[in-house]
Amino acid sequence: MSQQPEVWMRGPIPGIPNLLQPVAHALLQAQEEIHENLRDFPVSKLWDTPFGCASVAFHLQHIKGVLDRLFTYAASQSLTESQLSELAAEGKKDPHISVQSLLAALDAQITISLAKLQATEEYALAVPRGIGRKQIPTTLGGLLFHSAEHTMRHTGQLIVTIKILKHQS
Repeated sequence: MSQQPEVWMRGPIPGIPNLLQPVAHALLQAQEEIHENLRDFPVSKLWDTPFGCASVAFHLQHIKGVLDRLFTYAASQSLTESQLSELAAEGKKDPHISVQSLLAALDAQITISLAKLQATEEYALAVPRGIGRKQIPTTLGGLLFHSAEHTMRHTGQLIVTIKILKHQS
């Protein structure tokens, strides 16, 4: 495991507004932990669901997808057909998907998310936002902080699943 301190202990992320530093720290911490734990992961186990837990592939697809969807809502936009198709495909076994392709998609989404955080004005965090077709009420800050919390929750579940599957190898 990495000998560096956790991301939040390394100081501010350049360009990220102060109030959004915890979001950026969480996304970058998740990215590091996911990459580290997937080192030497057997591709044959990518879709396995030990003890009924979600697969490694699902978690990677879901983290990427939720970030995309939450940041779409944060921009006061509706989901596109492409986003809805990706949502429907999360967790469905696809033999063409690799660990590397899933990590590349996640990395790209984290890069996009960090760029959107950089463009966010702190004064706007209390601005109302709606989620989905029902326009469930929240705020811009609520969406952004939930993106971090949700990412870390699934990262923890993913790491446990990885450890179980590596132990079963």
